[in-house]
Amino acid sequence: MFRFWKKRTRILPREKGNPAPSREDYAQWERSYEADELKKMPLGPRLKDNLALIKRILGNSSDLVIREFRLGVDGGVPGAVVFIDGLTDKGTVNDTLLKGLTLESRMAGLGGRDAGNIFALVRNFMVNTSSVREAATVFELLDGILYGDAAVLVEGETRALLATAPGWPVRSIEEPTSENLVRGPREGFTELLRTNTSLIRRRLRTPNLVLERITLGERTRTYVEVVYIRGLADPRLVQEVKSRLSRIRVDGILESGNIEELIEDNPYSPFPQVFRTERPDRVVSMLLDGRVAIVTDGTPFVLVVPAEFIVFLQSSEDYYERFFLAIAVRWLRYIAFVASLILPSLYISLTTFHQEMIPTRLLISIAASREGVPFPAFVEAFLMEFTFEALREAGIRLPRNVGQAVSIVGALVIGQAAVSAGIVSSLMVIIVALTGISSFVAPVFSMAITMRLLRFPMMVLAATLGIFGVMMGLLVILVHMASLRSFGIPYLAPLAPLHTGDLKDLLMRVPLWAMDKRPSELAKGDPLRQEEGLKPAPPDKKGGQG
Repeated sequence: MFRFWKKRTRILPREKGNPAPSREDYAQWERSYEADELKKMPLGPRLKDNLALIKRILGNSSDLVIREFRLGVDGGVPGAVVFIDGLTDKGTVNDTLLKGLTLESRMAGLGGRDAGNIFALVRNFMVNTSSVREAATVFELLDGILYGDAAVLVEGETRALLATAPGWPVRSIEEPTSENLVRGPREGFTELLRTNTSLIRRRLRTPNLVLERITLGERTRTYVEVVYIRGLADPRLVQEVKSRLSRIRVDGILESGNIEELIEDNPYSPFPQVFRTERPDRVVSMLLDGRVAIVTDGTPFVLVVPAEFIVFLQSSEDYYERFFLAIAVRWLRYIAFVASLILPSLYISLTTFHQEMIPTRLLISIAASREGVPFPAFVEAFLMEFTFEALREAGIRLPRNVGQAVSIVGALVIGQAAVSAGIVSSLMVIIVALTGISSFVAPVFSMAITMRLLRFPMMVLAATLGIFGVMMGLLVILVHMASLRSFGIPYLAPLAPLHTGDLKDLLMRVPLWAMDKRPSELAKGDPLRQEEGLKPAPPDKKGGQG
């Protein structure tokens, strides 16, 4: 506890018997301005008062730059440019704002007699930036300054000009690290909001692409763009997205994951209900299906809603390769996905309760490998799975070069040492390795980690009830998934409810010329994706196209 010492204006340790400091004491020492208060506070006509207010609100910060000047000749009219060093481009301020405000006003011969219309002259002729807007309140002024704009204030005016001049450091466009493809675009989103929206706009050159801005976070003031295609996205879906975003009342939004957790339908479900991606091409393809994207400033991950279960098992590369290759890879992905969930559970249940289901030679081999192992199959599998997950997490957190060596060498050394010491069987090491490899096949990390978490309760059910427990666990998972919805869309669509027209992009991926309709649950206004009859015709006997 501390006591406020008014006369010395410093904080001293609270002495015994002295009362605790009151709110008024703290208010005299430091004033905290809230957004609602600043929205009601207009700018005054005196330049010095406005500058003093800005300094007081921002705490006279070291990166706050205030450049005062005079417009015109004969003493001129006082003015000032205010910006944040590091957020605003100094070159733009020097070459475009200050040079135009000082030199051009002198060349025009402006003086005190022009104070009445000086603001209009400054806006129309002297501020030469691509985007200029007015700010009438302290909140609008500070919001622009803190987002990288340069503010121009003039004596006698109750308005300020905000000139766009962002200059903060940005990361260049690179290939996404979490969604690697063999064939496909190499561009990925960055942490800059306008760069991300430009990557989407460059691929969707339609005037119906709509971007609506929402500001979230009472203190971070994070810009969020709601992106959709007018005429494809259901208006009720767009309204629901904006409604859920507008209900967010938090101090700050630091990453799109904060938004994801606050807008999903069932927060207690382990399954992801909002799709996230770093790939602009993936976002564009989902927008063309009638979905809505949420682009957040400061993160390369873009959210897309609604997101059904099947979306998390599909990859962009499925539509860039020929259809029979895509079908083979998709089936491999589905089999590996199921194996990552139930492979350890099947091993535990078969070796513990259902030895009669194992072929005799294989059973003898398993019994020989488990001879001398002091633990039951469940403990053996749990120890190996826990160790594998710990090594995988350590490989992610350590530096890239060191992390890869730790995860690979650690798994080999620990697995071989455990088998040599007789703690686990060699078959158990193979099962854990196959399970780990299968979990890496999932194209979306959020769904892969869900299977990693569900694997442990499935192992418990297999150790207690055998195959019956495994089937019961799968049934519970299936019933839970059938009860989920993502922004009103059933999670298991198009299987439940069944839409036969959408099955062409479920287990199979038919040729692109046959995928003429959008998902039935999404694009109700414009269901046709392309014209019919696009199937390539075979050549005629003369060598021409039939």
